[in-house]
Amino acid sequence: MKVFGLHLIDVTILLVYIFAVLAIGKIFSHGVKGEGDFFLGGRSLGKWLQFFLSFGNMTDPGQAATTASSVYRQGAGGAWLALITLFLTPYYWFMNVWFRRVRLTTMADLFQDRFGSRFLATLYAITMLMVAIVGVIAGGNVVALKTLQPLMVKDAAIYTAVEKQSVADFYEFSELRKQRQAAPLTGDAALRYEVLSDYYKRGALQPYVTYLNPVMFYLVSTSLVAVFIMLGGLKASAVVDAIQAVLVVLISVILIPFGLAKIGGVAALHQKVPEVMFNLFGGDAASEYTWYSIGALLLVQLIGIGGTQANMAIAGSAKNEFAARLGSVTGGFSKRFVTIAWAFCGLIAIALFGPNLSDPDQAWGLMTRELLPVGLIGLMITGILGGKIALLGAQSVVLSGLVVKNLYEPIVPGRSERHYMIVARLAVPLLLAAGVLVGLFLNSIVAILKFAIVLLLVWGVPITTLFLWRRVTQTAVVVQVAVTLLLIAVVPSVVSSIPSLAQSATLTQLTRERVVTSRVAATAADVTAGLAPVEGRTITKARRIEPVSVFFEEGVVRVNPKDPNSARTGKGLFRTEVYLMSVLGFDVAGFTAAELLTTRYLVDFLLPVVVLIVMSLLTQPTDPVRVGRFYARMKTPVAATLEEDAKVVEASYANPTRYDHLKLFPHSNWEFTKWDKVDTIGFICCCAVVGVVLVVFKAVLVVGS
Repeated sequence: MKVFGLHLIDVTILLVYIFAVLAIGKIFSHGVKGEGDFFLGGRSLGKWLQFFLSFGNMTDPGQAATTASSVYRQGAGGAWLALITLFLTPYYWFMNVWFRRVRLTTMADLFQDRFGSRFLATLYAITMLMVAIVGVIAGGNVVALKTLQPLMVKDAAIYTAVEKQSVADFYEFSELRKQRQAAPLTGDAALRYEVLSDYYKRGALQPYVTYLNPVMFYLVSTSLVAVFIMLGGLKASAVVDAIQAVLVVLISVILIPFGLAKIGGVAALHQKVPEVMFNLFGGDAASEYTWYSIGALLLVQLIGIGGTQANMAIAGSAKNEFAARLGSVTGGFSKRFVTIAWAFCGLIAIALFGPNLSDPDQAWGLMTRELLPVGLIGLMITGILGGKIALLGAQSVVLSGLVVKNLYEPIVPGRSERHYMIVARLAVPLLLAAGVLVGLFLNSIVAILKFAIVLLLVWGVPITTLFLWRRVTQTAVVVQVAVTLLLIAVVPSVVSSIPSLAQSATLTQLTRERVVTSRVAATAADVTAGLAPVEGRTITKARRIEPVSVFFEEGVVRVNPKDPNSARTGKGLFRTEVYLMSVLGFDVAGFTAAELLTTRYLVDFLLPVVVLIVMSLLTQPTDPVRVGRFYARMKTPVAATLEEDAKVVEASYANPTRYDHLKLFPHSNWEFTKWDKVDTIGFICCCAVVGVVLVVFKAVLVVGS
């Protein structure tokens, strides 16, 4: 028996999980006595809960779908979109100490404390709420939807006439695309391909018809998250993260044995997937991930990773500094290993489905449907949905903290803690509902992830800098935030929404088509075409790399997809950074996909850093007494209990220079400090594990070749 395309056993597994999550929320609701318990778990989470909270926050199972999709498009190098933070993990060993020692509730409090500026605190709260609604809540909804849609499909026998035609169009497009990669299409075939290609770029061609309606899915799943978090707060989220950690590991590896069995083993994987797709640092001209684009992405992540509000909530909830440190790096490294499994699944998807999936974002769901038996499909759905609950649960607690502490309480001061707790709980469903509305207008999960990465720069730059440099000023932060938002959020959205700009001949130009050759194993079709004497023989084949949009993230399509002569229009966000390079005279139409990505990330990294430093040097320094108290507290180790900690902080306030002997550059504005034994050993161990992860990843890619 099936319910909306799912076997009754799979439905039962899912329902059991949902009831368990609600029970956890109910149990922990009794321990939530005030804001400290709700927002920070009472600052009492030890190493294990810190690990699970960090792992759950970093390892949304939706990223499995994102990584597999990116690898399906780009080859193994596509994994860098999720794996790039591997090189930042040693940095976490220090960063999480900052967020624990600052002893604040929300990231917006940091600006109030450092500059005495309620305006900056409010600005941070408003902008980060928008960033999180788009990049985290809406993105999480879209990822979960696209992963689960292929699992809840109609039987072909009950398709309507329109649905039958839609599926037939998909297979026609797949065949025409395969022919076009070998040689240019002509006549009616070329016109037909262009029409179908437009539908493909819009995500309108699918090899199946799903029962899963976006609106209904978003409403039901988001309501579940809202009820769970309103009951139990951050500690309940940490407990669900502990359960979710086990599920994430299971769903990350479970597809691999079934996939290898289906295609004939690891050796068959290397025969069916072009060898260039196993290249860890990019492949042919179609790949976005080369050593230089990966380096640019690393710079953006290095400076942007400190900007998320979750840093303050997770590290701030730790019982002590060591728990904050150990939880973040162990959670981070655990994510890196499961990312390798996700990437391998992306390669298996290429072998299973070929290069013509209409929507690569659904590769994970399609593999689940094709490979897993009844019961395990229910486990996969539980893992994906549970990941959404864990991620959005923790994030909604974090965001409700911003709403209450930095937006509502300054306007409505002096109310009881019970009053503010009610507001905090009510904020959760409102924030999640906003994410649902935004998610209805988003399509590409890879594009969402790229956008979320650069959005973190808006506040990542000033937050990272103010921990390290006394000279940062309030005016400089305001100017830098405004310039960065304009560059990477406002202009990209406005240009896309104005038809005269989105349809401009200048802005809708494409890169020049390329033809690349590669050494591949001959297929049965190659033997039939006379390209090889026997199947499996290595031959040289040419492949046409289709032009991509220079200025729009999700490509260029026809205004009327049925008319190949209608005007072209940009789809997705506008790449302001690439346009600036074209204004300076660069031949951006000649750039490869990797060069376009590198251009975007380098400009996004350099511009806010330069603006912040220059404006800080040109404006009046912050009150030195306030700044001195801030850095005195930052250098004061966290004591064993909250009572003892309050005393040591007061001692530092009384003598703000008591830790100045630890400064690496004495008598300067730079606040880098000398490492102690724990700093050194931890950093060396983290670097060693980074090397281990890279070796394991490379070994996985070459085994069976």
